[in-house]
Amino acid sequence: MQHQEFTPPEELQDTIKCFWHNKRDTGEQESSFEVQPDGYAEIIFYFGSALSFSENGTLQSLPSPFMMGLLNQPAIFYTKKRLEIISIRCFPWTVFDLLGLQPGKDGVRIFEHPIARLQPVLNECVQGGRIDEALDVVKQYFLDTRSGVANRSVLFKAGVAMREANGAMPVSRVAEAAHATVRTLERKFKQSSGYTVKDVSGLIRFEQVRNRLWHHPDCNLAGLAHELGYTDQSHLSREFKRYSGSTPAAFARKAKKGKPAVSSDFVAFVQA
Repeated sequence: MQHQEFTPPEELQDTIKCFWHNKRDTGEQESSFEVQPDGYAEIIFYFGSALSFSENGTLQSLPSPFMMGLLNQPAIFYTKKRLEIISIRCFPWTVFDLLGLQPGKDGVRIFEHPIARLQPVLNECVQGGRIDEALDVVKQYFLDTRSGVANRSVLFKAGVAMREANGAMPVSRVAEAAHATVRTLERKFKQSSGYTVKDVSGLIRFEQVRNRLWHHPDCNLAGLAHELGYTDQSHLSREFKRYSGSTPAAFARKAKKGKPAVSSDFVAFVQA
């Protein structure tokens, strides 16, 4: 599996965390992979083999592009042969504004949107191995789109504070950092993302634990709980199982089996 991340132009950094490209080849036999929750929303274009995911025990085919919103539990995807992905990783409080869509809590969201017109162009680039060219197309699309999106400085300041605190900052302090009242911040956050500040903070904090365990499976859980503002180790373990479906110890054992960590801050597709 090959994975690369790319920093967005400065004009997009208040709305988009990064762009990334992932390539994998699983052979003729269908293979599954698991995507763990985190504090981002993704707009995903894929190329090559078909891609489907399991919802309530039923496999559903996915179009390209589709959106992965905030997940409250791991999502399982299925594919075979060659699969390539170009994704736009967005802050959850900006993704719906960028696309002009109503916010919602869909973990995996299928939507109709003019952005789908990029698929044939991107497919041609990907098939020709011109990933940089494909990314330039995506970047230009969002540069053009960003110019029509209202500046939401309150949300941007709140998001920076939440990220810098690794999700451990109380809502009242997030509001202070955003120079807003708690009521105003919560209203704006819900309108833009469909979630509360507390919802997103919980996922950001889980993401930190998940990444730390993936890269350092022998780390001390009690110390990690204290560092990230959990009440104690039991609190961390309960929250971790809530989002991942497994205990921290079980997740750490999976990491020890040598699953490839693809970057310092992204746990890519974990083989199911």
